[in-house]
Amino acid sequence: MTVVAVLAGVPLILIACVWIFQERIAFQPERPPFPDPGNAARADYTAPDGQKLFAYIVGDPVHASGLVIAFHGNADLAVRWLDWAKEVEARTGLAVMLPEYRGYMGIEGRPTYETVGFDAEAAYLFACDTLRISPSRFAFFGHSLGSAVAAELAVKHRPQALLLEAPFTSAHDMAMRIAGRWLVLGLWRRVSRLHFDTERIVASLDAPVSVVHGGRDMVVPPRMGEEVYRAAKIKGERLFLPTASHSDVRYVDPEPYWQWVVAALRPLAVHE
Repeated sequence: MTVVAVLAGVPLILIACVWIFQERIAFQPERPPFPDPGNAARADYTAPDGQKLFAYIVGDPVHASGLVIAFHGNADLAVRWLDWAKEVEARTGLAVMLPEYRGYMGIEGRPTYETVGFDAEAAYLFACDTLRISPSRFAFFGHSLGSAVAAELAVKHRPQALLLEAPFTSAHDMAMRIAGRWLVLGLWRRVSRLHFDTERIVASLDAPVSVVHGGRDMVVPPRMGEEVYRAAKIKGERLFLPTASHSDVRYVDPEPYWQWVVAALRPLAVHE
């Protein structure tokens, strides 16, 4: 086999790897044992395709002025955001719902681009139909991959506010970062099953979009957060923390972070 033939076969191998392993890269459920949720309230519901799911609920969604549905990242768990949710509730009076995806925290099933959409929709419908939350009383939050999930839900059900922590512009852009610019040659559209495109979504979304990003984020480049914010049709609050990385923005400089959260959620208070 000649060197030319070997080099010619490299892109084909890369394409095959992307096709086979893309969901395993995008979704990385943690294995048990899982953290103890303590006495956190748990709600059980069913996705449109019949998958059994659950979410943790902090605060009183029935009597609170609004509900924040918050989606975690690809290698995280909803239970790890309980302290964050309690702080949101304490500072704003809003209730918080932390949905879990299938394949995570012991839930059966396999997470894919399609199924996380089902799971996000299921959380929203449960909040509307069972908790009786009015469509005018929602805000969506997402961290990392969860920012894309939150943005896609916002297209279907416009919230009063969309908060994005460490958002990436699109799955295509992240793939280029991971696998190289050869994907630009039209190959991504042929092999991808991941169609997240947050930058495009916020450009037409009739809701304020707030973005926070750490300057030392080595997972999602800070420039992507800037690009998402610049693209937003309605700009909410922007916060850039130079010394923070991907998952520690609320710890590195907590007071500016929580001021960002409170300000970004202010549109819910207007619709109280």
